[in-house]
Amino acid sequence: MANLREHKRRWRTAAAAGAVAAVLVVGTVPAMAAGPGHGVARGDRGLDESDRGLDKEALRAALAGLPDENVTGGLIRMSGTDGRWAGTAGPSVPAADAHFRIGSVTKIFTSTVLLQLAAEGRLTLDDTVQELMPGLLPAGYYPVTVGQLLSHTSGLQIMTCATEDMSPREAVDASLACGEPTEPGKATRYNGINYFIAGLIIEQVTGHAYGSEVRTRILEPLRLRDTYVPALDDRSIPAPYTRGLVVVPDSGELKDVSVQNPYGWAEGGMISNAPDLARFFTALYRGRLLPPAQQKDLFRLPAAASGDTQFSYGGLQRTEFPDGTVVWGKSGHVPGYTSGAFATRDLRRLLVYSLNPTDRTPELPYVLRIAGAAFDVPMPATAG
Repeated sequence: MANLREHKRRWRTAAAAGAVAAVLVVGTVPAMAAGPGHGVARGDRGLDESDRGLDKEALRAALAGLPDENVTGGLIRMSGTDGRWAGTAGPSVPAADAHFRIGSVTKIFTSTVLLQLAAEGRLTLDDTVQELMPGLLPAGYYPVTVGQLLSHTSGLQIMTCATEDMSPREAVDASLACGEPTEPGKATRYNGINYFIAGLIIEQVTGHAYGSEVRTRILEPLRLRDTYVPALDDRSIPAPYTRGLVVVPDSGELKDVSVQNPYGWAEGGMISNAPDLARFFTALYRGRLLPPAQQKDLFRLPAAASGDTQFSYGGLQRTEFPDGTVVWGKSGHVPGYTSGAFATRDLRRLLVYSLNPTDRTPELPYVLRIAGAAFDVPMPATAG
C-alpha cells in the first residue's frame, strides 16, 4: 500500500503554502508572553466599519478562469453579518452544496469532542497521553499532554512510516518507531499523529467509536446531515460530490481520485459540504458546542512554543493579515481536494472554500485570491 510519506509531504505543503492554514501566512503574529495557565487568549482586530458588505465582484473574480490545468473547479461560500454569497466554477463542482473530502478540517471536529470531554470532567488539557493511554508512547518519552496534541506542540515524530492499510493504532505505532521525538511544548510542528492519538483518546475515554462520538455530540445536535466520518473501509463519497482529479506522473493525464481511502480518520478523513461546515463553525464560534471555559481554550494559544505558525488548544490557526485583520480556522488537503473554513472571531465574515487541484503546481495563488476577496485584504502578486 502507499506510504504516508508522500501524503504527509502534501499536508506539510498545504500547511505551509497550499491551504489557508498557512496560505494566509502573509503576516502571522507569534505568540505573546503569558502568565500562569496554558497560554494566552488574544484580542482580535476585526474588519473596519468601512469594510462592511461583501465584495461580490471580487468573489466572482476569485473563481474566474476555472477550470485550468492546475485546478479543475472550486466553490466559495460566504456567510456572516456582512452578507451571504455562494459561487462555483468548473466541471468538477456540480453544485454549491456538493460533498467534498475536508482533509484536516476534520481536526476541529476532533478537538471539539475532546474539549467537550474536558468540560464534562472526563479529562483535562494537562492530562498526559501516558496517563490516558498507558503503553501507547514508548517508555522514556517525555510526558505529552492533551493540550500539546491539540496545539501541535507534542514534539512527536512526523508520520512517515505508516501506510494507508493500517488501523489508527497501527499507524501511530509505526510512526513512533521512526526517528526520535523532541521535547514537547517548545515548538509548533504541524503533525497528523497528534490527532490520530486524540481520536484514540476519545475512544479510550468514552468507550465508543470516534465516529459515533462526533455524530452524537456534533452532527446530530447541529443537524449536519451531509457530514460524516467514513468507516475505514468506505472509500465512497455521496452524490452530488466534487470530483478530485490529479495528474498521473509522466503521462500528464488526469486520474479521478474521488473514491479514495479515508485513512486520515480523526485527523483528516471526514466528508462534508459547504453549508454544513458553515453551520458547524458558526455554532462553534458562538459557543453553542462548548461552555465558557472550553470556549476560551478553543482560541487560546500556547505561551511558550516557538514557530511562525501556531495553533490554539482547539486546533485553530490564528492568522493576521498585514492590515491587522485576524481570522481563525483550519484548512485541509487530501489528493484532489483542498478546502478550508476561516472566519473573523465575531463572525462578521465566514469563508468556506473547496478547490480540486490537479497537483501540477501548488494551489497557493488560487487560495490567496479567494482569501483576499473574502476578507477584503490585498494579496501578493502571486495571487494574481
